[in-house]
Formats: sequence, structure tokens, C-alpha cells
Amino acid sequence: MTDAPVSFPPTMSRRRVFGAYLEEARSECLRYMRNPSFMLPIMLFPAMFYLLFGVLMARSNGADAARYLLASYGVFGVMSPGLFGFGVSLALERDSGLLTFKRALPMPPGAYLIGKMIMAMAAAAGVVMLLLTMALTLGHVTLAASQAAALLLVGVLGVLPFCALGMFVGTLFKGQGAPGVLQLIYLPMSFMSGLWFPLPMLPKFLQQIAPIWPSYHLDMLALAAVGMNTQPLLGHVLVLLVFAAGFLLLAARRLRRHG
Repeated sequence: MTDAPVSFPPTMSRRRVFGAYLEEARSECLRYMRNPSFMLPIMLFPAMFYLLFGVLMARSNGADAARYLLASYGVFGVMSPGLFGFGVSLALERDSGLLTFKRALPMPPGAYLIGKMIMAMAAAAGVVMLLLTMALTLGHVTLAASQAAALLLVGVLGVLPFCALGMFVGTLFKGQGAPGVLQLIYLPMSFMSGLWFPLPMLPKFLQQIAPIWPSYHLDMLALAAVGMNTQPLLGHVLVLLVFAAGFLLLAARRLRRHG
């Protein structure tokens, strides 16, 4: 007596795979757009800082100060959806069992993470466009269309290293502890990277250690986008790529071991 052949479900077509990725990304974006407690702080916190320091206080220092702070507060703003949109939600979904449930669904591997990445990139784009609108109208900043587009691109792609960091923190802490830990990372890193005040205004020790923070390197790219930094950019790009890949690998390893 021979064993009956084992039949496997047919492989998903490329169209169905793409549809699954698209649907997961759409559901993530809708879920956070319908959550004012998540979206409003992400949009309004950097806007408030830029209004106070980049528009009102920078008027006496000329348009260059407002343009400089537009880039810096843009970086400050795009860090938030990566850290909190990824880190806190991942920690909460691990606690509630939603992550385990999603793993059991017949969905392509990586759709869950890619959906969250697209959500964070969309939120980052919203932050940058809000600050650009404030800069061009209230701050009377003069930017070429190519400079505005470059700053938007830096913000949309620059959120990804912070997604990786947020993901790693989300694998280490539970949902109740993750927000506090991420705040302890987010705010000091922003200050010590020179995002709130230009680095020359900070103590010399902080100026020397600024390059260890990914936000510093993203700020250099943002300043170059608006014409405020003419230094070579390849080193900054490589640091951000290594940072993102390193924390992504660490987070993936944690998820495989601990769920």
C-alpha cells in the first residue's frame, strides 16, 4: 500500500502577492489615520517647534536661519513616526497576540513589516509637507522646487533607519514600557544631534559626539537638500544604511527567538 501524494496549496500569483502587500499597507495607514492620539502629536509637535524657533525667533536672524531650522526640525519630525509608529505598535501587538495571529495568516512574509514602513514613510511625508508649507508661507523661506523635493525625499527615506531602531526597541519592551523608553531615546538624541539648536551653539563635548547619532547624519543630508551643506554626503548615507541594516537584523533575530 503506497502513501497518497501530499498536495500543497498552489503558489500565490504575483498579482495576489502584490495585492496582499498593498492591502496590508493600506490597512496600516488607515488604522493610524483614524487614531488622532497617534497622528496629531506626530504632525503638531515638530510644527509647534518650527513655528516657535524656526519662524518667530528666526525672523531677526534672516531667511537662512529659518531655512536651516526647516531642515533640522524636518529631521526631528520624521524620526517620530519611525520610532513610535513602529516601536510602540509592535510592542503592543506582541503583547495582545496580534503579531502571532498575523504570522498564522496566509500572507506573504514581510507584508506586516513593509506595511508599517509604508505607514511611517507616509506620515514622514506629511510632516515634511506641513513644515514646508509653514516655511514658504509664514517663514518667507525661499526654496527652489528641486530643493523642496529633495527635502521631501530625504524625509521619506530617512525615516527608515528610525523604523529599524523602533522595531528593535519594540522587541525588547512591552507595550506599556516602550513609549517611555523611546522618549528617552528620541528627545536626547534630537538635542545632541543639533536638531533643536545649531551644533556650534552646543558644548564642545556634544559637538564631538554628535556623529554617533543617526539623526546627525540625516540632518546633514537635509541641510544639503536645502542648500545649507556642501560637504560630501556619501559617508552620511553609508552610516544611515549600516545603522538601519544593523538594527533590522537585531530586531529580526529577536522576533525569531522571542516572537
